[in-house]
Amino acid sequence: MPIDHDSLGYQAPSTDFEYSWRDTVLYALGVGASADEELDYLYEGRGPKVLPTFGTIPTFAVFDALVDRLGCDRLGMVHHSQQTEFFAPLPPSGRLRITGRVSGLYDLKRLAMSVFVIEAFDETDALIVRGEVTLVLRNDGGFGGARPPKAERVALPDRKPDFESSEKVAPTQALLYRLNGDHNPLHADPEFAADAGFDQPILHGLCTYGYTGRAVLRGACGGAPSKLAMLRGQFSNPVYPGETLIVRSWCEAGRVILGVSTAERPDQLCLSNAYAVLR
Repeated sequence: MPIDHDSLGYQAPSTDFEYSWRDTVLYALGVGASADEELDYLYEGRGPKVLPTFGTIPTFAVFDALVDRLGCDRLGMVHHSQQTEFFAPLPPSGRLRITGRVSGLYDLKRLAMSVFVIEAFDETDALIVRGEVTLVLRNDGGFGGARPPKAERVALPDRKPDFESSEKVAPTQALLYRLNGDHNPLHADPEFAADAGFDQPILHGLCTYGYTGRAVLRGACGGAPSKLAMLRGQFSNPVYPGETLIVRSWCEAGRVILGVSTAERPDQLCLSNAYAVLR
């Protein structure tokens, strides 16, 4: 079935997402939090605090509804980039109302691109998180849509980073992270990964995104979740469980520019055009 051009502007029915401190702790473990430095995110006796990027987790159900409305070929769907705005810290438990819409649909002839905006509201109807998800649809080009707008390019400064972190990603990290709700077999099944062109299952892009958010909290926010206002990045190359993730950061022009790669492939950015905005 070809992509549905009329899906542009589609607003999915809102859904409720209820969570507890167990969900936020599972997420923190899924993106590499450790007890020696980040016990506040792992122990209910200290709240626990909630990593801002946990705000990507409640989006999954609405995301699936938007993809279904597009009518795209899921086998050709690639998570291209993620931008998330954080308006207030998430409590360790609560209920959120999640809304989503297809805000962009573009034709690049050989492939297509779609943009979703997904928002989370708390029980007082205050906006807590807004995510912008960009997808590349490799098998759905040529439907007659408009060309996409020119994307921002974020160059890495030609100087030593202001701060840098290096973390070993556990061989089982993708298997742990998927318990948050992203059950794509690409991250668990070696045969499925091989059919998709990978030597082994790869780490979820949003898991790399969560590792990056943690690095920004430690290096630029003094560990305070309320200081992170926005995080964006483009998923350019895969990260494999077992590799060492390196996050380099530069404070430039009111934002933190990020270069994320692995020690095994230092010249390949896995998260590019990336930066954080602080408050």
